Amino acid sequence: MDLWLESKPSNSELCTVLDRLIKNWETEVVEFKEAGKDYDKNKIGQYFSAISNEANLKSLQHGWLVFGVRNKDKAIVGSEYRISKGLDALKQEISIGTTGGISFIEIYEVFPIVKGEKKRVILFQIPAATTATPTGWYDHFYGRNGESLGALSVEEIDRIRGQEKKDWSKQTIPKAKLEHLNKQAILLARENYKKKMNKSYISEEVDRMTDEQFLTKLKLIINGKITNAAMLLLGNEDYDYLFKTVPEASWRVFDSRNEVSDYEIFKIPYITLSERLFGKIRNLTYRYMPNQLTLFPTETKQYDMWILRELLNNCIAHSEYTYGGRIYLNEYEDKIILTNPGSFLPGKIEPILDPAYNPPFYRNQLLAETMVKLNMIDSQSTGIRRVFRIQKERYFPLPDYDLSNKQQVRVRVYGKILDENYSQILFKNPDFDLETVFLIDCVQKGIKIDKSAVKHLRKLKVIEGKMPNIFLSATISETIGEKTQYVKNKAFDDKYYKDLIVKYLEQYGKAKKRDIRTLLWDKLPEVMEDKQKEDKIRNLLSSMRRKNIITTDSSNKQVSSWILVSKFKQEK
Repeated sequence: MDLWLESKPSNSELCTVLDRLIKNWETEVVEFKEAGKDYDKNKIGQYFSAISNEANLKSLQHGWLVFGVRNKDKAIVGSEYRISKGLDALKQEISIGTTGGISFIEIYEVFPIVKGEKKRVILFQIPAATTATPTGWYDHFYGRNGESLGALSVEEIDRIRGQEKKDWSKQTIPKAKLEHLNKQAILLARENYKKKMNKSYISEEVDRMTDEQFLTKLKLIINGKITNAAMLLLGNEDYDYLFKTVPEASWRVFDSRNEVSDYEIFKIPYITLSERLFGKIRNLTYRYMPNQLTLFPTETKQYDMWILRELLNNCIAHSEYTYGGRIYLNEYEDKIILTNPGSFLPGKIEPILDPAYNPPFYRNQLLAETMVKLNMIDSQSTGIRRVFRIQKERYFPLPDYDLSNKQQVRVRVYGKILDENYSQILFKNPDFDLETVFLIDCVQKGIKIDKSAVKHLRKLKVIEGKMPNIFLSATISETIGEKTQYVKNKAFDDKYYKDLIVKYLEQYGKAKKRDIRTLLWDKLPEVMEDKQKEDKIRNLLSSMRRKNIITTDSSNKQVSSWILVSKFKQEK
């Protein structure tokens, strides 16, 4: 038995999961602990390693660590573990010590009622070890012998390391037959293939083939058997139970309060998924001014449909279907977020923006190759670059890839301009490459970039300011009518601030630090945080004291005031 939860499950759904865990779960892949107010993090890491490895050996997608349930009699006693500190940080803390930096799929808090009293139980969902790679905790591999925690045996380590990294999409479904596929989907596949090949003799050859011959040519049928890829792309939804884990996609629309206002579940065949799903999306007309050279705004749709189709089909091609999770398209008022189960194989987005990038391997090789042949995705490894390029040409923000969850990929597509300055820069500099635009996009979103990137953008004269408070340069700001904000952001020379202090002391004779603070505070750049302003004022006063311009009238810092040095007064 394996359980997979939807995102944001209700408390009643979580209570059902907890009940099933207590009654039916295998001992090696679930562990119950009372874990009152605290629990040793190192022990959590050891259990993570052990349960992850045991789940792999039992061909499960995940296992569970449960806090708030007594192991001896499985009584629900509740737990106060991290009740005030929070649980989110634990994911990152555990990933530091695990093989490949993997962490919990999710951490759920559930509140069952026991004898009229609400209890707090924590469900830690632990992913199975990656194929051929046992999960370690600080380079030690743990396992379970019944309910006992111990070292993973040499034989078990060898069993995991000896696993073949199989292409899920190429594996066949024992009971699936040609009649379990959707005839209209196969017809569409034929037409898409002929259009992609774009050669008359190939079209004629395909037209002469039977469905089985055509699918065999595409390797969707191997030795007369239906592959997972064939069933996923072309299957009849009435027979989706033939999969070990049923693939599904979900569309959800969120209102202004970020609450789900409508939703729909989509099943196979996935060759038509984008058309079915995109029929639900509100793609409104959006108006914006890309430059100051026209009196009329540009009109466009919020979303370029080629972008959404490419990203959705990427979700299809690269999902980890053994997890059993859904593909999600979450629609908000000004953005769309696509989510699919499985890690992002390149690790981060920057390498893909390099035109020379080639992926080392694909999770579902046959599926990805077939989708290229059926004109569903762009040629392999170039689609994401084209997505970024289209957004760049529209002067829209680039998509954001959230890869913080090692078992999930989230990509956000914006349906509006975030910062007009960004759009003006792109309009004025159409020759900027994608890597540069990516850095500028990071600046507009407040995402930290390294010193070399800052140096590169300074050279292009598109930013000013000191790290981490960098902003658009004066030349850009003047071009786009942002002079006022630029002046507020830009610091004056130190001499300006020092002259203000001197004039204040000449007029009033002395000043407390709070008086100097009041004098300068609103004149310091708006982009400075409060602590930075405090540091700036302290540094100015220290500098003036070292240069013998000012001093204090008492050695007691609690009561002293700043005054001008007599010598400096005479020179003035």
